[in-house]
Amino acid sequence: MDRTLATDLARLPDLLEATRRTAAEALAALDARPVVPPTAPPRGPEPLPPYGSGTEAALTAFAERWAPHLSASAGPRYLGFVTGGATPAALAGDWLTAVHDQNSNSALDGAGQDLERETVAWLRELFGLSDAHAGTFVSGATLSNTTGLAVAREWLGERLGVSPSEDGAAALGPVRVLSGAPHSSIAKALSVLGLGRRSLVPVPTLPGREAVDPAALDRALADTPGPAVVVANAGTVNTVDFDDLRAIAALRERHTFWLHTDAAFGAFAALSPDHAHLADGLDASDSVCVDLHKWLNVPYDSAVQFTRRQDLQARVFQNAAAYLGPLGERPDLVHLTPENSHRLRALAAWFTLRAYGREGHREIVERDIACAEALGAALEQDPAFRLLAPVRLNVVCFTLAEDPTPDRLAALREAAQEEVFVTPTVYAGTPALRAAFSNWRTTQGDVRRAAQALRTAAKGTL
Repeated sequence: MDRTLATDLARLPDLLEATRRTAAEALAALDARPVVPPTAPPRGPEPLPPYGSGTEAALTAFAERWAPHLSASAGPRYLGFVTGGATPAALAGDWLTAVHDQNSNSALDGAGQDLERETVAWLRELFGLSDAHAGTFVSGATLSNTTGLAVAREWLGERLGVSPSEDGAAALGPVRVLSGAPHSSIAKALSVLGLGRRSLVPVPTLPGREAVDPAALDRALADTPGPAVVVANAGTVNTVDFDDLRAIAALRERHTFWLHTDAAFGAFAALSPDHAHLADGLDASDSVCVDLHKWLNVPYDSAVQFTRRQDLQARVFQNAAAYLGPLGERPDLVHLTPENSHRLRALAAWFTLRAYGREGHREIVERDIACAEALGAALEQDPAFRLLAPVRLNVVCFTLAEDPTPDRLAALREAAQEEVFVTPTVYAGTPALRAAFSNWRTTQGDVRRAAQALRTAAKGTL
């Protein structure tokens, strides 16, 4: 064994304790450190050292070279994208994921698979899905959407008497995928799956909304008879708007289509009694995407993909190899996603669900919603800003009241980013900013700090 490696093995308890101290110090500083540091990261990579200096020296080098330049994305005022943090239990679970280092894909070593299945059952209950939905863990919403649409692609083939997984996507002929305000990952998935970005057919949304117009969708489905795919949205990126899932599902009385619902973070509305109606009808979907490193507050990367047709899912992703064993009636996880290697992502989710239960996660969701509403109210009262949409759940979509150009918004965002981080967007043709609340640490105090930072930036830069 390499001498340095052997030394580290002998000192492993001490090294883990040093790592624990480093982690604890980083987490303790989250509230005070800049959300996005003002200094630039190092330029250019250092050369690979020919001889290692051990874990302790690597910890020191990381602390000096990289840690000061990382954003406080685990903290309470990182409101860009839709980024959760990691609850204490989720962090413990993620550490133990690395410790046990499971490739939980095969029944030959089945405990990891069983833990994942138990966690999926808890998540299914959390989101109000029936037992008809089977679920698998994947890396994020993009892969969840891709997996769901891959199953939809095979379903189209089933309707047409072909198998895209065997014959290729070309066997389907032209495909229509209809949606009102799809996330960008939908077009990416269609490209990966060989259906093509041009197969995505935009459907008009309701006036002043990002929710699809069910009557327009009805007409679009009638325009070209034959099986299609409908991508519904349970929480759009800009304004967290929700399609009427029950109205869309009812269209199956007249049209044949696969209903895939992108509920990346909107599914968590089901936890709040005051907002659960937004996700009403989610169970009617044929496949569902939910991103867990958003509002479940587990570390990157983690998402879940549900479907009613796991048989078709296995047909797409089955991996024929003698060492993996047969497909079987209950497919191993290796047969259900693009990944043959599959870390035990479920453990962090299992830990946080086991530690805090439904009520603990309901409190996080409702507190974040209240924080979003408070920031929306504060910005609405400030003459420098205007809201572009009502705060429906956990995202505030806003812009400058006067001359909201991309450059001016970028200047505002950069001036405030040591205190609060928000991300740019365009809504209804207007350049804008988004503040998304999904972190378990965020409080009303953070809202006040964020609002003040945005006010100060508006006064100082515009």
